[in-house]
Amino acid sequence: MQFHILSFEGPDGYARAGGIASRITGLVRALADSGYETHLWFVGDPALPGHESQGSLHLHRWCQWISQYYPSGVYDGEEGKRGDYVASLPPFLLRDVLLPYVLNGGHAVILAEEWHTVDAVLHLDWLLRQAHVRDQVTILWNANNTFSFHRIDWPRLAEAAIITTVSRYMKQLMQRWGVNPLVIPNGLPTEALIRPERPAVAAFRSRLRHRTVLCKVARWDPDKRWLLAIDIVGALKQQGWRPLLIARGGVEAHGGEVFGAATRAGLRVAERVFPEPGIHGLLKAVEHLEEVDVVSLRSPITLPHRRVLFHAASAVLANSGHEPFGLVGLETMAVGGVACTGCSGEDYAVPGYNALVLETNDPREFTALFGELQANPTRERALRRAGSATAKHYMWPAIIQHLLMPRINFLANRATIAAPESPPRTRQVRPRPCRLQDVSRAPQLVGWMADRLTRRRASHQDRTRAQITFVKR
Repeated sequence: MQFHILSFEGPDGYARAGGIASRITGLVRALADSGYETHLWFVGDPALPGHESQGSLHLHRWCQWISQYYPSGVYDGEEGKRGDYVASLPPFLLRDVLLPYVLNGGHAVILAEEWHTVDAVLHLDWLLRQAHVRDQVTILWNANNTFSFHRIDWPRLAEAAIITTVSRYMKQLMQRWGVNPLVIPNGLPTEALIRPERPAVAAFRSRLRHRTVLCKVARWDPDKRWLLAIDIVGALKQQGWRPLLIARGGVEAHGGEVFGAATRAGLRVAERVFPEPGIHGLLKAVEHLEEVDVVSLRSPITLPHRRVLFHAASAVLANSGHEPFGLVGLETMAVGGVACTGCSGEDYAVPGYNALVLETNDPREFTALFGELQANPTRERALRRAGSATAKHYMWPAIIQHLLMPRINFLANRATIAAPESPPRTRQVRPRPCRLQDVSRAPQLVGWMADRLTRRRASHQDRTRAQITFVKR
């Protein structure tokens, strides 16, 4: 089986803008590690090769001729990129990759992501039907968020692809648009379970001793409830906890509103960059913060950084108001941290068992739950262990084996059974003469038959015989 993932985001730094890149990178590498020939078609770095092979994984960087004029990232100039992606990728994919494979008896799977790829899916579906190989290709389209749902032709998409999403919360939202998607959750790469080195955690905690460290990593977006995080820091400070919020946002304008709210609440804000790469850069960035309540990290946070932050912090605020899935909370669980999630798409979070779950915008909800946890170290250790055990069920190899592949095999078998090998032949039925006794035995049909009976002459030689034919509607 051959896999093709269609996505704007991908593993390049240029193509990373949020959780979709993490999802795509983990998925394609897990598929390739499982032995499947895997192709990722994404809007990659224009300075890197257009095609790159890494064992069973093939990276195809599309729209590079446009991306070189938009250096700010994958969504810089996205409308032009989307138009080129939709028009040029499906014909190339069909001609150069899919046809040689399926004509030799192979079965291909298309996994398309987000609204940018919808028209590409429709185009590819049409091309496959024109080539009479549609039954040998399974197409799935996945929604990671509700962005631009109003631009999607849902009836056409439902005819062209199997629609999926990442959580039961998203499934309920999508049912309002008249679709009923399959739920295939996000996963984490196996390296996400690697715990941070103990000396690094000890060094981090020693620099912030006597502080209640909270961490939040998300876009500067109102849906991420940054303002609630600021309110939580203010409430903890009033109760004497000496909190420190380590924040890593994006480039969105909402960040200014967040810092303004912190200043109005009497909180002291600082910005830091890593003076050097690696963990040592993080450790130096958190020094001399005794008089700071909120520190904004301006440097990119890599996986080793997140391991230390998420494990060493007293809690990680992944408290979104609208979260389709919530990878940050799951990453926190994987390294043995305390995840504090919202109550939307985080299907993995069980309140009080493996995470703290907030259902209101009242900061006192967090201070009450957090205070009870801190007062009972045994319960905190149990929650961290339960979170780590939960995360193991959401590793990409487990998702692929137990959820993705059974769905794909079912859909492929159903398509094979449903699609005939050749167009059905029209069966010629010779009309049977109707006898008078047949009509007499069914008087209730006489009125209907009277309108349908036709007579024809059997031959010029015998004009006395008539043959009665009825044609049922």
